[in-house]
Amino acid sequence: MRKRKWNLQEQSHFLKRTGELLVRGYPLSEAIESILYQLPQNKKEEVRGCLADLREGYPFYQILSKLNFNKNLIGYVYFAEQHGGLASAIQEGSEMMLKRDKDFEKLKKLLVYPLMLIFITVVLFIFVDYVILPRFSSLFISMNLEPNFFMKVVSSYGEMMPFLIGGTGSLFLIFFGYYGLIFKKHSQIKQKNLLVSIPIIGHFLKLFYTQFFSVQISYLLAGGVSIHEALSLFEKNDKQPLYQELGLEIKQSLRKGEKLEEILKIYPFFDSELPNIIRHGQKNGKLDQELLFFSRHCLNLIEERSEKLLKTIQPCLYTVIGFLIVSMYLAVLLPMFHLLEGI
Repeated sequence: MRKRKWNLQEQSHFLKRTGELLVRGYPLSEAIESILYQLPQNKKEEVRGCLADLREGYPFYQILSKLNFNKNLIGYVYFAEQHGGLASAIQEGSEMMLKRDKDFEKLKKLLVYPLMLIFITVVLFIFVDYVILPRFSSLFISMNLEPNFFMKVVSSYGEMMPFLIGGTGSLFLIFFGYYGLIFKKHSQIKQKNLLVSIPIIGHFLKLFYTQFFSVQISYLLAGGVSIHEALSLFEKNDKQPLYQELGLEIKQSLRKGEKLEEILKIYPFFDSELPNIIRHGQKNGKLDQELLFFSRHCLNLIEERSEKLLKTIQPCLYTVIGFLIVSMYLAVLLPMFHLLEGI
């Protein structure tokens, strides 16, 4: 039977239900076996095979990797298995990913209708610019009349369109060429430094990386693991190369006598407040709680900024579309009035 990929929502719901059963006292294998009855047939076969691996002693995060789960969800499970808080950690991780998926679906729904309108508008625009307006222009020339403002606007857009299409195509070619030839060869840390420099998207990525790092360190510290041991676990996490590289680099800096809060300042993909949170948590002896609180603050910021961005994008798109439609309408209508006045 052909495997069908689990989407992010299915993965998150699976882990969320697993966490709920673990909280009720179920052993992990029994919790997954109970969830089997709620899954479609093709996924039952996949999970049954992985359940056999789990009973043979394989760690849960490796089983999720075999199912091609999202790397961030696998990361939550990996660290949860180290500090012992599997139930709460995977519930929080799945909730976070469900919110992220919900925001992404909102963005898709928000963009689909305007993009359809843009496509229809562009088709109409090409028809008006290449079929209707040339006839009016030749008629205006024969009658010694000046083209109106909106005819000039539509004509200007028509002249610009080949350059816009060519420019957009060139940008895509440059982007994919850069990604394949240069970007992929950088280390994970270098890649993330470049990504967070992108306007708008970079702010969300920075909060996301900070939230994940903070919450995992928090859980590990709460489970009695030292900072050095926590970084060693990051280093062993081969499913998330960024945090693997990060664990190695920070450990090397700590061995040189540098302070953790000072080390984190050199990484642009972390929020600038993270070093201050660590400094404050070390002073009051509640670093795990401070990091947990800060990780939730980052998650709230992601939600708030997502809502704000969604509310900004739609009016801007509709304004551009509306202006183009009105311009085309008046570019066709006003010449008729001119002709009627001439008669």
